[in-house]
Amino acid sequence: MILEIVILAAIAAFLGLRLYSVLGRRAEHEEEHAPQRFERPDAIAPQGDDRARRAQPDVALRQADLPAGTESGVRAIAAADPRFDVLGFLDGAKGAYAMVLEAFWEGDKETLRELCDDDVYESFAGAIDARTEAGETLENRLIRIEDATIKSADMDGRMARIAVLFVSDIAAITRDRDGTAIAGSLDDAVESRDIWTFKRNVDAADPNWVLDETDQG
Repeated sequence: MILEIVILAAIAAFLGLRLYSVLGRRAEHEEEHAPQRFERPDAIAPQGDDRARRAQPDVALRQADLPAGTESGVRAIAAADPRFDVLGFLDGAKGAYAMVLEAFWEGDKETLRELCDDDVYESFAGAIDARTEAGETLENRLIRIEDATIKSADMDGRMARIAVLFVSDIAAITRDRDGTAIAGSLDDAVESRDIWTFKRNVDAADPNWVLDETDQG
């Protein structure tokens, strides 16, 4: 009986050592390749294997529900700029839309200079100057943005451009120098459809996009 116990103990010890040697080597191997918390995803994935890099953009593209004909352009931008996130872009575009409109209505040229390229800024600034010269002020309100949809996206060299259709409700009123309303009403919001094109150099350190073109939708 004692001999059998000794033999069984020896077998168990032998199997335990074999199991430890296999798991130990595997654990050391896995620890060696464990990614650090802030390691870039492309440093983790093997070179030439872009499955990990494609997974997250693909999910975002599906969630964005892009119109037909725009997906290839969005993918080209995402390929050129790994930081690009289509859903984040649309959220930022809606914020920029509201900020630009409010800055224009209030005559805030400084904010417009930060958010627009030179041509668009000059157009807004000229309209503000003409309004000021006429003694008119705007008392407009952006009630809501009903929708923001990407209409086109493309890469021009290293410059990314995305056109967005904004459908919004705006209440507008124009007052003369005496404060008398001469046009519009704050009681009735009117649907506005605008196509704004934003651009960004994908090599720039600044992640912000600027308004490159405005048009009616």
